[in-house]
Amino acid sequence: MKPAHYVGGSFLPDAPGGTTFPLLDPADGTERGQVPEATRETVDEAVRAARAALKGAWGATGDTERAAALRRIADGIEARFEEFVDAETGDTGKPRELAATVDVPRAIGNFRAYADLLYGRPERSYTTQIPGWSAGAGGQALNYTVRRPLGVVAIISPWNLPLLLLTWKVAPALAAGNTVVAKPSEETPSTATLLASVIDEAGLPAGAFNLVHGHGAGAAGEFLTGNPGVDAIAFTGESATGAAIMRNAADHVTPVSFELGGKNPALVFADADLEAAVAGTVRSSFTHSGQICLCTERVYVQRPIFEEFVAALGERARALDGYGPMISAEHRDKVLSYYRLAREEGATVVAGGGVPAFGDGRDGGFHVEPTVLTGLPETARTVREEIFGPVCHVTPFDTEEEAVRLANDSPYGLAATVWTRDLSRAHRVAPRVETGIVWVNCWNLRDLRTPFGGVKASGIGREGGEYSLDFFSEPVNVCIQI
Repeated sequence: MKPAHYVGGSFLPDAPGGTTFPLLDPADGTERGQVPEATRETVDEAVRAARAALKGAWGATGDTERAAALRRIADGIEARFEEFVDAETGDTGKPRELAATVDVPRAIGNFRAYADLLYGRPERSYTTQIPGWSAGAGGQALNYTVRRPLGVVAIISPWNLPLLLLTWKVAPALAAGNTVVAKPSEETPSTATLLASVIDEAGLPAGAFNLVHGHGAGAAGEFLTGNPGVDAIAFTGESATGAAIMRNAADHVTPVSFELGGKNPALVFADADLEAAVAGTVRSSFTHSGQICLCTERVYVQRPIFEEFVAALGERARALDGYGPMISAEHRDKVLSYYRLAREEGATVVAGGGVPAFGDGRDGGFHVEPTVLTGLPETARTVREEIFGPVCHVTPFDTEEEAVRLANDSPYGLAATVWTRDLSRAHRVAPRVETGIVWVNCWNLRDLRTPFGGVKASGIGREGGEYSLDFFSEPVNVCIQI
């Protein structure tokens, strides 16, 4: 489906002479089509449409109607499953199996999960004794809480998991009764456009969901996050962009929910199941070519098993195939610049470090090799800065205290993994790691009801389950004297 803006219940036709930009296939570098660039006027129109729906038909819906709408959206994605998989793989270059087993099923699950959460969500109430009054003479008050939507929500989603992370925000925002103006990454507009088509077919009132395409700074993203008609902003992306959005939002004191970058650590203790730890680190470092915010770029291994672990990890990295390209030539060049920097800083390249040669059309794409590095100090830029590619640096440690200190010595704090057979150690270490998520003997095992988010430069707030509903709604206390 051709990318198009969706505003006020209709797909907008291409404007004569309107600005567009090319959509490239990262697997081979070929052009897949053109994407319209939203003007400030288009973004303003989308915000006005969302405001009208909030004051009108969508704002008048109750939980039952909204839950039914979310289920219709989930059914619509499911009915067009292969179309979504094609669009996701075409935009991102990720393996088809990954899109078919993770991205599209999770999008369906997001809408169904929030439809279910709308039922039976408890709210607290309190009976308050009024000082100086007796209980039988009007001396009590009943306090209870109701929730109302924040209003018009701007949702900015990234290119690495474009459908999953867009629906991860759209579903709870709509569930809570908000209206939405979404802007996907300019690199990955296709599944967002398909989602708009499904929402249109699901019969939501015009303006409940709106979609605009375009770039960020000085373009659609900035027009949207700085619009005074926006009541809240939910963003996933890199930390520098989050800081810019926060500055934009500060003028209107707009609430924000940010899931930002990471330089995630793995702690591998000598008593770990070595094979499981190596296999888990291969997954956590190289899935989607490292282009997942949860991926592991810093690996700390206890010294008795360090050499064996590094050898096994390097062997597995060299044997990887079908891991997918970087999203763009620009991002490929950024990752390769870090590979060069690592060598300049004195790294030992255990595996990878360059560009693969396929001997087919993929050589025109944006591929880099899965890379394992060792030998750098903790002060090296390669160890400190987020690369967002298929690369990890492996460092030895001696004690549990040292492992925790190394893990926490970072401006980021999104996710960590701990590999150990010692249950007491797992319970000691996990709470001390300064991240929002800690996996023990696993990676990226997610329950949609649990909190998701980071600390420090990795974000503000939490998403998932009722945590998302809490952000996307405003609690109002009602106090009635009895």
